[in-house]
Amino acid sequence: MKTSVLLVGLKSSAVDFDKWPQLSVEKLEQAFASILAELTEAGFDARWCLTDADESAQEQLASALREHSPEVVVIGAGVRADPDHLLLFEQMINTIVKELPGCRIAFNTLPFDTVEAVKRWA
Repeated sequence: MKTSVLLVGLKSSAVDFDKWPQLSVEKLEQAFASILAELTEAGFDARWCLTDADESAQEQLASALREHSPEVVVIGAGVRADPDHLLLFEQMINTIVKELPGCRIAFNTLPFDTVEAVKRWA
């Protein structure tokens, strides 16, 4: 049976690209697709939960957790590396703990090492 993975990040429409000038909507969406393909090729059952950056994000994540019951959740840098999203990051961690207490939480450093981050906890 494949390990189930939920990738959590911000919708491209919720990203402040002024803070991330090296990114664009196209580059971000391409990264989303690439990460999903890499995890699938590595044998994981992976899917995205892309949220808004407001108070609705917590419920969007909770719904995805209930629907998919992942064994590993990866929270992307767009949430955890932006100081303006500290509260959002904190809410996401607590939502994961509440909804799936035994779930493992992983962090990548860049989109390119997501598979390694998942493998650490799968």
